[in-house]
Amino acid sequence: MPFIEQIIIKNYKLLQNVTLTDLQPINVVLGPNGTGKSTLFDVFGFLAECLQSNVRKALESRGRFHEVRSRNSDGPISFTIKYREADYVNRLNSTPITYHISIDEKNGRPYVSHEYLHWRRGKQYGSPYKFLDIKNGEGMVITGENPEEGDERHSIKMDSPDILAIKSLGQLAEHPRVASLRRFIEGWFLSYFIPDKARQIPESGVAEHLSRTGDNLANVVQYLSEEHPDTFEQVLARVADRIPGLQTINSERTVDGRLVLQFKDGPFRDPFLAKHVSDGTLKMFAYLILLYDPTPPPLLCVEEPENGLHPRLLSILAEEFRAHARGGTEGIGTQVFVSSHSPYFIDALKPEELWIMSRNEKGYSTIIRADKISHIPEFIAEGASLGNLWYEGYFGRGNG
Repeated sequence: MPFIEQIIIKNYKLLQNVTLTDLQPINVVLGPNGTGKSTLFDVFGFLAECLQSNVRKALESRGRFHEVRSRNSDGPISFTIKYREADYVNRLNSTPITYHISIDEKNGRPYVSHEYLHWRRGKQYGSPYKFLDIKNGEGMVITGENPEEGDERHSIKMDSPDILAIKSLGQLAEHPRVASLRRFIEGWFLSYFIPDKARQIPESGVAEHLSRTGDNLANVVQYLSEEHPDTFEQVLARVADRIPGLQTINSERTVDGRLVLQFKDGPFRDPFLAKHVSDGTLKMFAYLILLYDPTPPPLLCVEEPENGLHPRLLSILAEEFRAHARGGTEGIGTQVFVSSHSPYFIDALKPEELWIMSRNEKGYSTIIRADKISHIPEFIAEGASLGNLWYEGYFGRGNG
């Protein structure tokens, strides 16, 4: 799966000028409320919505251009993503590709002012070679799997200034690199799991993937138990190992065609319904369902998974996320982004996996990786834990 190495964000709400570089398979964001953690995650959602619909609709759902562009700032909203079409382990054997999009406004209407794709000649070094370059709706694209090797250059003009070029061109077989990026962004998944949503009784029918809120959990259980029983048994074994006494979980069809989740506890003869299960049990089960998806998303964002979970489960959950990000048993890794406020979750991380967010004197977000903060690597080498260092104030303004 593609792997993001760097993200540069400019003029997006609190993220007036933020760069995350040398990203890892798992990246956890820590910081006080109001420092921009949710905004950072919303960048992924915003770009996916721009691709699924258009720039105007994605902005309208967030208050329009003037509410999204960083306050007291000029110039366009822009995002630059450097990625490779290979997983973390094999990334250095692939060519780095950069995607850039700038969004501006004219006469009250947002438009894509610049969009391009380029890669470097050679796997590590060399000058950039643009094979997609669109300014104000007009530009060029070069066809083929290897655009440098004699493929054709075409002039293009977009029908609408608020539609991404990768949306239109990514549907065509002659633009495989563009299509790969389109599929990559379309597959990004943001999890906002809500236990009460998972307790609802949905209509009968299978669902291959968990929804953002988890309201189709029973449908996914039905799908996995019928189509991927070995995977489902793995999930049940992991849950039973994490939640003492929990024996089995099933989805039963009611007479009116709906699905009910039933949990069987070891000491009791009869199973009980999801409405009687703790938030923590439901969340651990749902996250494991998500992580053991037979066709996982290429990028996964999870906000504050620690809510409702017992502290002793948090280091275990962090290890589950890390194993999944590095490929797990199937060798298919999903790059993971997590926000957290829990020292127990943070304790399970390596310094290079932890990002600290704060706000500067102008009110904008800043972000730095923990291993780049003075003395943090030395403290860790001496046996200190990241959670304790956070509580003791060693992360500067990112404490809170």
